[in-house]
Amino acid sequence: MHHSGEMAARQKISVLIVDDSASVRTVLSDILGSDPAFEVMPPAADPYIAAERIRKQVPDVIFLDIEMPRMDGLTFLRKLLVQKPIPVVICSSLAEAGSDTLMQALEAGAVDVVTKPRIDTAQFLQDSRMRICDAAKAAAQVRLGGNRRPPPMLQVETKLNADVVIAPLSPGRTASLAERTPRTEPVICIGASTGGTEALRQVLVDLPADTPGVVIVQHMPEKFTDAFARRLDGLCAMNVSEARDGDVVEAGRVLIAPGNLHMLLKRNGHLYTVGVVDGPHVARHRPSVDVLFRSAAQNAGANAIGFLLTGMGDDGAQGLLEMRRAGAMTYAQDEASCVVFGMPKAAIERGGAGKVISLDKVATEIVAASRLGAERRSGS
Repeated sequence: MHHSGEMAARQKISVLIVDDSASVRTVLSDILGSDPAFEVMPPAADPYIAAERIRKQVPDVIFLDIEMPRMDGLTFLRKLLVQKPIPVVICSSLAEAGSDTLMQALEAGAVDVVTKPRIDTAQFLQDSRMRICDAAKAAAQVRLGGNRRPPPMLQVETKLNADVVIAPLSPGRTASLAERTPRTEPVICIGASTGGTEALRQVLVDLPADTPGVVIVQHMPEKFTDAFARRLDGLCAMNVSEARDGDVVEAGRVLIAPGNLHMLLKRNGHLYTVGVVDGPHVARHRPSVDVLFRSAAQNAGANAIGFLLTGMGDDGAQGLLEMRRAGAMTYAQDEASCVVFGMPKAAIERGGAGKVISLDKVATEIVAASRLGAERRSGS
């Protein structure tokens, strides 16, 4: 492919950083500038300067601090999205994780949240860099108002699969597992990434209080998952909390994997619990959907029901296929209702999705599948 330099430059994802901290602006600019996929615009110290910059050039993605003098990020976000549908990634400190402002920002239309880059150790900087660049690439693909860029290539050097946390199942054992697994309550397993916070809110608000246990991996930084769970708990009939190691999966309860840790489904007789464990990033994420889904395939088999929702990349695609092979009912969200059609698309292409459904049908399917599961078990 030989394009002129100008053409190549136009293909880059332009990013505007809005943050009142000069050091954060510098580190973010350096991180994004080190990836050839991005063109970093001159950053803005506050929303007024940002508005000036946007008048001259509309960025593909904005990184926005929430806590700023003169005008807070939330007010700016709401004004901006009314005028121009630009994908916004919230860049927040861990200290702000508990704030309701963050949840309001996601509900106002921000597509993702990352923590301010940590530069205290090489490993943290590396993790920060991967998360920030991936979030920017995912945001650039977000469909706001219908037009979407082609997905950028992710560098795959750091990508591990679920084998590093859970040993794989042999195909023969999967088949025997499907037959041997005692019938229990259904367990609903959901994975999501970019656009998932709003998608999950829509689904969970529609579930009745007696819905079977739900376990969720949503890609989100540590501490933010707890704020997210508390926010949902106030809106939903089910009890929603951040998962702790050993929590019981039971009817009326939703457990969300804590940011920066993996979550596994475990079985003890007819009882399911979750394990919350450390480990390497899997499919570029911790928590990883693949880890949860593989553990569900192994420990719940046909009792599990899997849903893979909006998000960039392919985390969960392999796991959903493993669930399907173990006898679980599996679903992927359709392209029309996805904010980013990455993870569901990968699952559909690999043959992991038994059904492809729109987001507004997910809650209905959960209720129907739970009922069907219960009937199967009572042998009616």
